[in-house]
Formats: sequence, structure tokens, C-alpha cells
Amino acid sequence: MKRNTTWCRVSCFLIMLLRTTIAVGSSIEGNFDIKRSDFPDGFLFGTSTSAYQIEGAYLEDGSGPSNWDHFSSSGANLPNGENGFIADDYYHRYMEDIEIVHSLGVNAYRFSISWSRVLPKGKFGQVSQAAILFYNKIIDNILLRGIQPFVTIHHFDYPQELEDRYGGWLSSLMQEDFVYFAEICFKNFADRVKYWATINEPNLFVEMAYVRATYPPARCSPPYGNCAQGNSDVEPLVAAHNMLLAHAKASKLYGEQFKASYSYRLNVNGMIGIIVHAFMYVPLTDNKEDKEAVERALAFNVAWIFDPVVFGDYPPEMRRYHGNELPKFSSDEKALLRDSVDFIGINHYSTFYVKDCIYSSCFCNDSSCTKGNDRPLRGFVSTVAERNGIPIGEPTGMIRFFVVPKGMEDIVLYVKERYRNKAIFVTENGYSSPDNEDESYQHDVKRIDYHKSYLSYLAKAIRNGADVRGYFIWTLMDDFEWSNGYRPKFGLYRIDRPSLNRIPKLSAGWYRDFLGNTSSLDVESSNNIYPF
Repeated sequence: MKRNTTWCRVSCFLIMLLRTTIAVGSSIEGNFDIKRSDFPDGFLFGTSTSAYQIEGAYLEDGSGPSNWDHFSSSGANLPNGENGFIADDYYHRYMEDIEIVHSLGVNAYRFSISWSRVLPKGKFGQVSQAAILFYNKIIDNILLRGIQPFVTIHHFDYPQELEDRYGGWLSSLMQEDFVYFAEICFKNFADRVKYWATINEPNLFVEMAYVRATYPPARCSPPYGNCAQGNSDVEPLVAAHNMLLAHAKASKLYGEQFKASYSYRLNVNGMIGIIVHAFMYVPLTDNKEDKEAVERALAFNVAWIFDPVVFGDYPPEMRRYHGNELPKFSSDEKALLRDSVDFIGINHYSTFYVKDCIYSSCFCNDSSCTKGNDRPLRGFVSTVAERNGIPIGEPTGMIRFFVVPKGMEDIVLYVKERYRNKAIFVTENGYSSPDNEDESYQHDVKRIDYHKSYLSYLAKAIRNGADVRGYFIWTLMDDFEWSNGYRPKFGLYRIDRPSLNRIPKLSAGWYRDFLGNTSSLDVESSNNIYPF
């Protein structure tokens, strides 16, 4: 009896502590009692990763240096001089990680293929058979466990050779190099891979690489920064233009030569698409100008990439404000681009307030709005995270990400309406733990409530007719988060940096239980956590 009493005291204390942890900062009433059964049959639930962020094995088995290897070892301002040389050592631990993926009960796993691992020198060198074997093993082993591979061909990393030879994505030559790489991927893997994404977040990459200069090749110009070289008004537009045409050419190749091989073998159609980093925006005020600014913000971010691959040209909003700075597609290129996607991929994390900068003056403290007479990339708008001193949502461990669950419904419905309800995959959605959390922190209740709330609004969008086919949590395990190094923690699993051991967080158990339509977290206040 004494033993049971002691156990009860301990367990009651832990439950009270958990409830206290959840209650801190809560001010919103809501019920996010979401279940797997709230989603359609055949819906894909998975986790997302990318090659450079987890693989490590720098230069191993003939792998060549990537743009990120070069960037992080040549004086880039990364936290503590961090890099992806070891990362999570997935290259050597992939079987352990596949078992972890399987233990979650997911039916899909999104990962990318390292361009510099497969082609260390791009088309100027040989294909690495060690790399082909590595990715074949991943694909075969996840299929063996009943999990669909969802493959991203290009996720920010590419051979440094291509940057050195002709300037990477600033050159039209990069289009052909990408198609060459994509063809090798299709030849080796398309008989078993149904879902292909050509390029991850071209809109985010060009902003970070050619405006903010926090991604390689780190080019920029005033007023956005003082880099040794670059033109932030023009180069992002040129790089995105080349990425769009590279996508279209690879998509055409897949459709003509490889799609049928998968369709014939399994009697279902393979699918190919492109992925955009998709913030949602709401007007800072109720005035007409701020409401119009929201439409421009969406056009200059989301439609910038999706309009060409669905309709064959850039958004009219961009043509109006960029004029001759915006590259033009030939009639043949428009035809190539038009309907070059079977699905639309969106990576959604957060929402911003938007203020008009055409009819109102804007104080600029970043690259999102005008400064003097300089033309902004983002449609003459200022994006802010507070109104009247109140944040749009609870802050997270990423400076630009706030918890605004309704943004998930809004961005999905925007895409549904603008693009004729084309199939959608939410290819990334995730929560970064606040910086003040202890390194060993695994009791990530806020991450659980983040996903429950965003999934609730995603289910609502589906009930309102959106053709959403899947949802992927970013990410499986804490990883190298690009220019932020290893500080942000998005993972369902914690990585102990000295040992690289994978340690499950509470969210991993929640996701497993959610996918099994069970619940092991019985905390009455867990649905009432985030203001938005």
C-alpha cells in the first residue's frame, strides 16, 4: 500500500507539472482533438528529411564537395563554425533510422538525394555507384516496411563544381545539369518511387542565397546587405527563372520516359511536382491597402513559383511591379511549364501581418519592404509579427516562425482556389523548440499541440473541398538547420551530439498513437496552448 501511495504521489506530481508546463502562455480556447480517422483513406502521413541536413559522411565513398561544404568551410558566419560534415551520421545509421520511421507507423517518408554524392562533379564527372547503392538500399528497405518513398531531387545542396564553373543557378547551363541529375535518379529509382518533387523551395533558396546572403553563394547588394558581389534586385529573379525551367524540363522527361514504368508495374500513376515555402499573410489593418498588400505578398512568394508551373507564366502582380527586371518565357517555354506538375507541395510553418508600402511609408529593417527608392523583392509590402505590441502567435525557436494554426487552412484554401484544386501535399510542417529549453529536453508538449492544432485546420480545409493528399512532419530528428546550425530543434527525436544517439521525444509517441488512432497523453488542457 505504501508503495502504491508513493507511486501515486510521484505520478500526480508529474501530471500537475505537465499541466503547468502546458498552461504557461496559454490564452486561446480551442479544441484540437484531431484523429487519424478525420483524414481520407489513403492519405499519406510521414516525416521529412533532407540529405545535407542529416547524412554527413563528407567526401566519403567518392562524394564530392557541395556548395554547403564550401560555404561552411570558407568563413561563413555559421553558429560555432558548424557544418554538415557529420550531421546526424545518417549515411552510416540509415537502417537504424528506417526502423525509427517504421516504428512511428507512417506510410510515407520524404527524403532528398544528394546531388554531390551521386555526381561529385555534376555532368563533368562520373556517377558514383556507391551513392546509387546507398539510395537503393533506403528505397528498398522502406518499401519492405510498407512505407512509400517521397523523393526530393534537389534540396538546396549541389556540387560546388557547378558554382565554380558557371555560377550555379545564375546560369542557364544549370538547367541542363539538373536534368542530367534528374535523369540518373529516374533511371535508377523511378521503378519503385511513385512521388517525386523536383526542387524544394526555390522561392526561399533564392531569397536566402541572393538577397539575405545567408545561403551559398551568399550574394547580395544594398540595401539588403554589403556583399562582395551580387545584385539583389535581379539575381533572385534570374535564379528562380532557371530553377523553374529546370523543373519543367525534368518533369517533361519523367512524363515521357519514366512515369509509365512505375504505372505499369503497380497499376497506379507516378506523380511529380515542385515545393514552395508558403507563409500565410493577413492584413495588419482593415484598410483596403493592407488587404491588397496580402494578395501581393502571396503572389510574390507562392504564386511566383506555382503560377508558371500551372498556368505557364509569372503572376500578373509580378509583371506589373517588376517590369523588365522579371525574365520572360518564350512561347515554347510557357508550353513546357504549363501543367508541368501533378501535385503542388507546400512547406508551411507560420503567418505574418502585412502592411502596404505603396501608399504608406514603411520603416525597413529587413529585405521585405522598400528603402528609399529601391524596389523590394516582396511586392512593396512590409511583413511584421506584431500588432499593437501583441505577437501574431506564440514565438518558437525560429525567429520568423510563430504559432498561427489557422494559417494552415488559409494557405491551403488559397492554393485550392488559385490552382483549380490541384492535388496538394503538405510536405513540411514543424515546430522548433524555444532556445531556452534544456538540451536534453524531451517533454515537448508544445510540439504536440502545434501539430494537433495545424492538423485540425488542415482537416477543416479538406472538409471544405481541398484535395490534400498528405502531411509530413518536419522533421524526423534534430538536424543541421542550414545557416542556423544545430540550434533549432524540429525533430521528433533528439540527437545527442556527442554520441549521435537518437532519443525519442514525447511527440514521437504522440505521432505513433495518432496514426494508430489511440492516445497515451491524457492531459485535459493540452488542447488549449497557443494564442493566435
